[in-house]
Amino acid sequence: MEVITAKTAGFCFGVERAVDTVYKALSETDELYTYGPIIHNESVVDELAAKGVKVIDSPRQLEELKSGTVIIRSHGVTREIYGILERNGLKYIDATCPFVLKIHRLVEGAARNGYHIIIAGDPSHPEVEGILSFAGDNVTVIQKEQDAENFIPPKGKKLFMVSQTTFNSNFFNYFVEIFNKKSYNVKVANTICNATALRQNETAELAGRVDTMIVIGGAHSSNTRKLYDIARSRCDRTFFVQTLDDLVKGKFEIPGRASCVGITAGASTPKKIIEEVQNYVRRFWPDAG
Repeated sequence: MEVITAKTAGFCFGVERAVDTVYKALSETDELYTYGPIIHNESVVDELAAKGVKVIDSPRQLEELKSGTVIIRSHGVTREIYGILERNGLKYIDATCPFVLKIHRLVEGAARNGYHIIIAGDPSHPEVEGILSFAGDNVTVIQKEQDAENFIPPKGKKLFMVSQTTFNSNFFNYFVEIFNKKSYNVKVANTICNATALRQNETAELAGRVDTMIVIGGAHSSNTRKLYDIARSRCDRTFFVQTLDDLVKGKFEIPGRASCVGITAGASTPKKIIEEVQNYVRRFWPDAG
């Protein structure tokens, strides 16, 4: 049985930078917090918690904080959170992915120049929540095809469109096509990060030439869910796992004999977990079925 692991699987630049920031801060302070999970991977968050890193989940909790250092998660935060940190004189380190910070600057500038902002992304995702807070009052979030079809530009407003960094690139391009067909004059900034686009393209290519596909990542990871959707569209036997436990403890049903297995992983998945899954599949799956 052949096992092929995607070259782009695992930590992206922004995630690795954020995790490294936490570990560096751990060596410098005994009282460390992150605003929200530093990344969307439960095993990483649990490992940091065991080292004493606490997670702050709400503005109210942050308001009650009197000391320590707060690290802003890789997905970024809203203007409100920055305001609380500054107003209360709290020490903080901004580990927001630079590509997300770029979107904050883009939408802030466009809003100041009178544009209506369109964000392609998940409105409940922390990255999009942060972007929204910099976009002003004239803003619309579109997530599905129907959202784009139903969108009607506000009268007299110029349009400026950006994307969540981990959004499905095919969906984003389709939304642009819809607006072009409707003759909307939209200024488009494709802010899907290069790592996301490469990962999605490699996943589609790999899933198209294997008979079984495994996608590894956190349950709340937006980019991993998109990889699963892409892989599933090309390979019927596609499975989503968070850790090796999903393979070992019965959460994952071995799909019978496979001749070629592809493995990819979301941007928040540590290399260690990828290697554990890869080694387990190589060792035990040839005997399946």
